[in-house]
Amino acid sequence: MSVIDLVYFNAGGGHRAAALALEAAIVRQQRPWQVRRVNLFEVLDPQASFKRVLGFDPEALYNRRLQRGWTLGMAQELKLLQAMIRLAHAPMRRTLVRHWQRSAPDLVVSLVPNFNRVLYESLAAARPGVPYVTVLTDMADHPPHFWIEPGQDQTLVCGTDFACAQARAAGHPAERVVRVSGMLLRPSFYGPAALDRDERRRALGLDPRRPTGVVTFGGQGSRQMLSIARALDTVQLVLMCGHNQALADALRKLERSAPHAVFGFTDDVPAVLRLADFFVGKPGPGCLSEAVHLGLPVITLRNAWTMPQERYNARWVIEQGVGLVIRSIAELPAACDELLGRLPQLREATGRLHNRAVFEVADLLERLIEASGGARDAAPRTVNG
Repeated sequence: MSVIDLVYFNAGGGHRAAALALEAAIVRQQRPWQVRRVNLFEVLDPQASFKRVLGFDPEALYNRRLQRGWTLGMAQELKLLQAMIRLAHAPMRRTLVRHWQRSAPDLVVSLVPNFNRVLYESLAAARPGVPYVTVLTDMADHPPHFWIEPGQDQTLVCGTDFACAQARAAGHPAERVVRVSGMLLRPSFYGPAALDRDERRRALGLDPRRPTGVVTFGGQGSRQMLSIARALDTVQLVLMCGHNQALADALRKLERSAPHAVFGFTDDVPAVLRLADFFVGKPGPGCLSEAVHLGLPVITLRNAWTMPQERYNARWVIEQGVGLVIRSIAELPAACDELLGRLPQLREATGRLHNRAVFEVADLLERLIEASGGARDAAPRTVNG
């Protein structure tokens, strides 16, 4: 049985979501592989030393900033983080070499940015010949040293033409740059709607006949959603807060002219999105991809607070014709009126995009395992990392 490691971390939530999506697709298709989720921070800091010294872990700090909307200046902080990673390269490499020697994977899939140099080098040292695959969970790279590292004999999986061009420009040969049809979505996004939408809306206190927007800023939520709910006072809304319980409580208490329903964290994101007619939120690759896949035109923001790795995504929305991009929440009411006036046209544009990326990546992994001589002779099994 071939052993596949999916490397992720919990900063932001999108990387873990991509790992879960790929794992679910592999299990659903009954691939004869053992799948292990590997939390990179737990490998690098197994004793949680950072948290013991400072009282919090790096992932929690990052997620807290997302929840509060403190994203201004992240481009500069990213450079500082990358400098720290370079300084710690040698000890991290030694730790990862020991990890790969002990765990002995047959293929490694990275679903994280910033660490691909040390991940690739350590695997090559510990397990020569084992395929290494980087799946970009962003629509574009933010070079240098973010997703795409030059000079590595690996496979790069990109969900947009723009990212593919970036990979080739960095010197990766075209045959090692694989274009898939979008970001990784869980297999549950490909099933039929389980519930009647009108009935579900009524149960939530919503008007089934009224145009409805869904507002989300990813798994950590953001206090910007309070401003959005106020700005769209007359628009019926579904508000998805993820793990941000304080935000969910505040939104439930909010008095508005139009009805609204508030959700905390849910595993059934497709069912909630299907309650809506359009999407409002940050230009996160996962948020946008989920909405567009389910036929929801989008309104998203791009300004100084937009994280650097998400700025291209607003351009993607315009290029694909699937929604509107605004600079501030003050522009939101007019944008909402425009979107509702163009709803049939924008829905048609979303229908032209057919994202099967999670299944395409599983097919790619099978080809790489076969090429490397990996065994495929037993039933699938999942091991959490």
